[in-house]
Amino acid sequence: MAIVTRNGSAKGTLYLYKRVPKRFAAIEPRKFVWLSLHTDSRSVATTKEAATWEQMTAAWEAKLAGDSRDAEERFTAARDLAAARGFRYMQADQAAKLPVQELRERFAAVPGFKDQPDKPDLIEAAAILGGAKEPPIVVSKALELYWGLAKDKTLGKSEDQLRRWKNPRKKAVKNFIAVVGDKAINEITGDDMLDFRNWWMERLEEQDLTPNSANKDLIHLGDVLKTVNKMKRLGLVLPLTDLSFKEAEAKKRPPFSANWITEKLLAPSALDGMNSEARAILLVMVNTCCRPSELAALTANTIHLNHNVPHISIEPEGRQVKTKHAKRKIPLLGISLEALREFPEGFPRYRESSASLSATVNKFLREKGLLESDDHTLYSLRHSFEDRMLAAGIDDRIRRDLFGHRLTRERYGDGASLEQKQQLLQAAAL
Repeated sequence: MAIVTRNGSAKGTLYLYKRVPKRFAAIEPRKFVWLSLHTDSRSVATTKEAATWEQMTAAWEAKLAGDSRDAEERFTAARDLAAARGFRYMQADQAAKLPVQELRERFAAVPGFKDQPDKPDLIEAAAILGGAKEPPIVVSKALELYWGLAKDKTLGKSEDQLRRWKNPRKKAVKNFIAVVGDKAINEITGDDMLDFRNWWMERLEEQDLTPNSANKDLIHLGDVLKTVNKMKRLGLVLPLTDLSFKEAEAKKRPPFSANWITEKLLAPSALDGMNSEARAILLVMVNTCCRPSELAALTANTIHLNHNVPHISIEPEGRQVKTKHAKRKIPLLGISLEALREFPEGFPRYRESSASLSATVNKFLREKGLLESDDHTLYSLRHSFEDRMLAAGIDDRIRRDLFGHRLTRERYGDGASLEQKQQLLQAAAL
């Protein structure tokens, strides 16, 4: 490295002349660079030397990162490169509105623009002239941004208070992503929010939770999205209204009628287009009264097709069951047996992500007009089977054993055998 004049004379503007590190060879064709120190005083030049070289390497680093395929990395790199060149990054439409002189300065700063106007450095041009597109903010990214944008809400909180403040917001976002996916927040639709609400409705029924549990998730998710929308000035109209649960809404979903199931859901080609695993789980639900999450967790060890009574066993294999009563054996009959023969080892697609199962099925049924009413969901099949068992005169003890519900009285004996259950359920199966 040397501080010299460009022509080697004793007087004149001093430059920093230095070899380009090999690390930047991919984005810097020169082997040596001349960097003007904008002074003819050697003492002043010496004080500027380190800062000038640091600015140059910062620009190279940004340019190197801008070669990335990741949209967010490219945008950040473009913003950093513009700053290293002495400009504030702005989108192309904003840059086009700048005063002519400032716009000329930006064009002049793009390497190659003067000498080869048809071959400018594209990475530098994207940074200085605003060609880099800001990537959309997905839900997980919104949560990352939220911590900084909502910092005023955490002032004075202890470490433990901060943890307890963050955790429910993390949980709400995690639940939403599991059901709907990590969508860009400008692409979240009213149907997405209804799918998330329906997923919570089913959890309220499955786990005897209070509406307050669901409302907290909806409130925290809404807070994250609305804060990012406001503070980032996105101007989005988010579909977050009229979603909360009232206490009275902790009621059961209405059952599908037997006629609706046979004439609509089981009609030829009615379920064409639904992915095969989700379709099979729906069909297995018809005659088993299982929860969607219980079927999603089935494995080769809990599916018994070669038994004299084909059945499934709901067991805590790699997971917890809801209660001690939820552990049970359920005969397979009719369309449910046929559907499970296609998946003798279970449903790997949903085994670790059952949260998206109901949303996928409910969205399909809604779009195809296969929901008997606006209040019906996949979970309604469970209630439908209970009604058919009641109509078939099946004893309350057996119904509760099949559903995994506790008795309202003390439980005696082992209950009905698989053979007995199979025989009784013939009258209720479709």
